Amino acid sequence: MNFFGSVLQYGEGIDMMSGAALGGGIVAFLLGFALVGLVIFAAVYVFMSLALMAVAKKLKTEPAWLAWVPIGNLYLMSKMAKMHWWPILLLIGYVIPYINIITNIALMVFMIIWQWKVCEARKRPGWWAVLQLIPVVGWIWAFIMWGILAWGKD
Repeated sequence: MNFFGSVLQYGEGIDMMSGAALGGGIVAFLLGFALVGLVIFAAVYVFMSLALMAVAKKLKTEPAWLAWVPIGNLYLMSKMAKMHWWPILLLIGYVIPYINIITNIALMVFMIIWQWKVCEARKRPGWWAVLQLIPVVGWIWAFIMWGILAWGKD
């Protein structure tokens, strides 16, 4: 007996079935969490691809189906902005430690410039693209902005 009362010895009061049930519960929780994350990711991907494809069609930029291809959508965005596509090559820097920070920032700058030009091509203010840099609010704004660009009135 100590200050905290009786102390259970290892394994005392806990049988093997309750340990297995606890492990199974944890696994089920993690799988459920992963499934919810996967559904959210898929919904975001589908929405952004549909929006990018709709904007490409409104700007008469072909091939609009590139909106569904992970790196092809960056090429499509550069084409809609009527700018060079070569900054996409900065993705190669992602595999080089420490350099990936610089290439990530550089590619983000080019993506903001491309989106600025796309906003202007759709007769919307270009500074809308810069609002995406605001943490959390910018992520929500990206959905709103692309929705307006894709399905808003001309």
